[in-house]
Amino acid sequence: MTRTPLRPLARILSARQKGENPDAIERENIRLRHEGMRDRARQRAEGRLLVLALFFFCAFCVVGGRMGLMAASDPSEPRAAASTSRIVAQRADIVDRRGRILATNLQTSSLYAQPPIMIDPQNAAAKLVAIFPDLDEQRLLKDFTGKRKFLWIKKKISPEQQQAVHDIGEPGLLFGPREMRLYPNGKLAAHILGGYGFGREGVYAAEVIGTAGIEKAFDTYLRDPAEEGRPLELSIDLTVQAAVERVLYGGMRLMNAKGAAAVLMDANTGEIVAMASLPDFDPNDRPVPLTTGDQADSPLFNRAVQGVYELGSTFKIFAAAQAMELGLVNPQSMVDANAPMTWGKYKIHEFRGHNYGPLLSVTDVIVKSSNVGTATMAMMIGQKRQREFFTKLGFFDATPVELFEAPGARPLIPKRWSEIVTITTSYGHGMSASPLHLATAYASILNGGTRVTPTLLKRRAPVIGERVVSADVSAAARLMLRQVVTRGTASFGEVPGYAVAGKTGTADKPRPRGGYYNDRVITTFASVFPAHDPKYVLVVSLDEPTETSGPRPRRTAGWTAVPVAAEVIRRTAPLLGLRPEIEPGAVNRLTLTSN
Repeated sequence: MTRTPLRPLARILSARQKGENPDAIERENIRLRHEGMRDRARQRAEGRLLVLALFFFCAFCVVGGRMGLMAASDPSEPRAAASTSRIVAQRADIVDRRGRILATNLQTSSLYAQPPIMIDPQNAAAKLVAIFPDLDEQRLLKDFTGKRKFLWIKKKISPEQQQAVHDIGEPGLLFGPREMRLYPNGKLAAHILGGYGFGREGVYAAEVIGTAGIEKAFDTYLRDPAEEGRPLELSIDLTVQAAVERVLYGGMRLMNAKGAAAVLMDANTGEIVAMASLPDFDPNDRPVPLTTGDQADSPLFNRAVQGVYELGSTFKIFAAAQAMELGLVNPQSMVDANAPMTWGKYKIHEFRGHNYGPLLSVTDVIVKSSNVGTATMAMMIGQKRQREFFTKLGFFDATPVELFEAPGARPLIPKRWSEIVTITTSYGHGMSASPLHLATAYASILNGGTRVTPTLLKRRAPVIGERVVSADVSAAARLMLRQVVTRGTASFGEVPGYAVAGKTGTADKPRPRGGYYNDRVITTFASVFPAHDPKYVLVVSLDEPTETSGPRPRRTAGWTAVPVAAEVIRRTAPLLGLRPEIEPGAVNRLTLTSN
């Protein structure tokens, strides 16, 4: 800064020449300098006030804006900062064939504790036990007063429980947001859906992963962000599934059965419209698997898919259909049915010692459920061709249905396919398969003769499988099975207007250490309806049923599984859009056979 002298020499000399006082010049310069300093100080003060005013204005705007935003937003618990990586918890919905929700997501909270910031651990432990009776108060108090800095208390809690914990007023009890899986229909289709669990977990999120059933089989799809949350569409119909489960449960109780299974399948597409297994469970609160004993006793066990049983006389139609396909017999051919049949050291008997022989038509072999007549046809077919036929029908592989448990449920096949195995498997003994295997095979035989693949996914277009039998053989097999209902062992299966055709099967239950029980059976009724225009296949199986309305206990399928299946058809056929109709009259057919 340039400073001006207070006594400039030129002005001093000029003032002396004029006789003026030089000191006045110094006083004037001092005054001017002070005025300049005062003006500059005023300008600095005014600038500072302006900046301060601007700062206060901006702060007021920020605080006011934040207050307005908080007033307009939903209330939430304050959360501490965390360094954990983000966990994507979103999971797509699962819906039935009509778009109705089977599984969806629900926003809830988790409860955890930070003991170092707790004020009254003893009171908190006591109050938490009052809210969650399954907690251990002494264990909680030990954790709260120990060296732990963090512990989970509950992975998921309801809004009511959250409010109750909040009312405790303990700052060390904190909540984290959670997305949980909700099954709004409770137990309905439990074995199909399976259940869920948590994978990677953080304070603010947790991976929702499938643990069984469809949830496990399609876990990657349901969690894939690229799918943009598109729901997984299943083939089952929620209304039909509910009706099947309700009737099956009533039938199981009425027949004093230990368990039950049912499969309702579209005979032409293989779509499973309903599938039930009892006892069942609620996937919202999935029980833990059994660690000891028979897994079949667990409600988690899917009897329709995982249960492999000797399905008894339901297999007899396969021998008849194959024999007709090979041109060995026709429906009117007479075959040897003289009981007992002797093969080496073995004797093949009929039920309760009957003898339907010496000869029976192929139709009557099926209607009367003759073991000997079926065995005769099996011997005509031969070991190799019978095995090939069963392979075509899928009895040598696990079902390809889209369930996590399905690959492990393989049929139990004899290691050596001898002639006696050929005989016994023809009437459903010595070989075990699941009700779903049976439903698939019946659909393949009776839908016109083309192989179907069972599926739990909604199909947009039919899938044409390989031909198993000709259309004529398929129609003949349906007529035989129709007569089983009209004049045979399944007379209780008649449902007016729906022309039910089917076959009963009663098989003694094997003992764990070999041999068979004398008073425990698996009863099965495999059916198709309407018989003249097959739309659906239904298989109903009961585990250890006993019908007690008569003077003696009755355990055969005709008395147990058949009435239950008839009621299922009676309830579900209208729901499936089938109208009762008059059954067309029989048409005479001529089938050529080889000599």
